[in-house]
Amino acid sequence: METSQSIVPRTPSTTAAHAPTAECSEPPGSGCDVVTVPARQGLEAVDILRRGAGDGVGPVLHDDGGDTLGFVVPPGTAAAWDVPGSTCTETDGRGLSLDLDPEPPVEGSDWLLPPGEADLATDPAALRAALGEAARLIEAADNCR
Repeated sequence: METSQSIVPRTPSTTAAHAPTAECSEPPGSGCDVVTVPARQGLEAVDILRRGAGDGVGPVLHDDGGDTLGFVVPPGTAAAWDVPGSTCTETDGRGLSLDLDPEPPVEGSDWLLPPGEADLATDPAALRAALGEAARLIEAADNCR
């Protein structure tokens, strides 16, 4: 399993390389990548994505400790993921099933948005934008204290 983590801000990649592929647009069992973020930023991003015009959010996992959220994204996203404070893991379909009523693929986690109640995968460009907006909202809120 390959992981890509960014700690240095870079210019966002183009969205063309991140369009959902047939693998992730197909029914259950496809291999998708997972973007993991801190829960606070992830919850803000889910809200932003759900309010957006046409920018759907795919299945989202949360850990039982409530520390992180994992967004299901199309395969190949990990190769170009560059968002500071997040990690993108290539799953190759191992342990990740998008059945309509699946058990969470990782012990100690549960679905925040389960497959069947969400798009098949979150568009990485939309997620990148939502995570950036969420980080700015969190920073503004923290600076008001």
